[in-house]
Amino acid sequence: MKTRSVSHLLYAHPMDMGGLPIRQPLPTQQVQQVDPFLLLHHANIKVPVHRSPLHSGVDPHPHRGFSPVTFVFEGGVHHRDSRGNNSVVYAGGAQWMNAGMGIIHSERPAPDIHEIGGKQEIIQLWINTPAKHKMDQPSYFPVQADEVPGFLSTDELIKTNVFAGELHGVKGKVNTLSPVNAATVYAKKGGHMAYQLPEDHAVLLYLLDGKITLDGYGLAEGLHLVYFKQDGEGISFEANEDTRLLLLSGAPLNEPVVSHGPFVMNNQTQIMEAMRDYQMGKMGILVEE
Repeated sequence: MKTRSVSHLLYAHPMDMGGLPIRQPLPTQQVQQVDPFLLLHHANIKVPVHRSPLHSGVDPHPHRGFSPVTFVFEGGVHHRDSRGNNSVVYAGGAQWMNAGMGIIHSERPAPDIHEIGGKQEIIQLWINTPAKHKMDQPSYFPVQADEVPGFLSTDELIKTNVFAGELHGVKGKVNTLSPVNAATVYAKKGGHMAYQLPEDHAVLLYLLDGKITLDGYGLAEGLHLVYFKQDGEGISFEANEDTRLLLLSGAPLNEPVVSHGPFVMNNQTQIMEAMRDYQMGKMGILVEE
């Protein structure tokens, strides 16, 4: 297998998002987007003990035109939205939402977050939606850890959990609106793994922690996003330390992107329509109780 070379190694800079400390390796000044992936946020926080989980986390807010996806690595996330969905996903699971024509949701810590350690570590990923599906009805798909299919490397030191798409013949449970592979990877020191990926896909690999040696490149460390060139059949690496990773590949949409806050559309007129529809209540109402 001809391995891909690295285009960019992007550091996850610390940022403040409405009072929540996060890290953001995408977008950066170097790379605005990796079509179809628009944004990646990594949060690792201690939930305040003096505040109820119902009043922590992210307040109700709207989305239109893309899929906000949350991968839970520690703790739990309580999702509620204006379409009546209400569920808690714990460590090892994910919440996959297609915002479609518009939805309002909140993302709070699990109600029992303090009983399970009080820590919250998540990655939120924004995946662009093809123009023809941007005004579809919204959908929400929670996946708990025990529902995620996976496989081990030959040396049994690396576990890959497939949420969407197909890797090594293992298919994820989430149906995506364009071709996307998404998996969490748990590597033990000394483990080696090779992934064959579609040659027309954009490929990203985010390291939450640890260190790996990428074949054909060298060292990559935690809190970095590896953005690969489209010049090979896949990627392979060896874990220098125990390392947790998020592996992503997706077929580029090659469509114009115009975004404003929580809305991602194809032109400015559509953005104005989204703002109007939200203000008129067309994306529904979320009352948290």
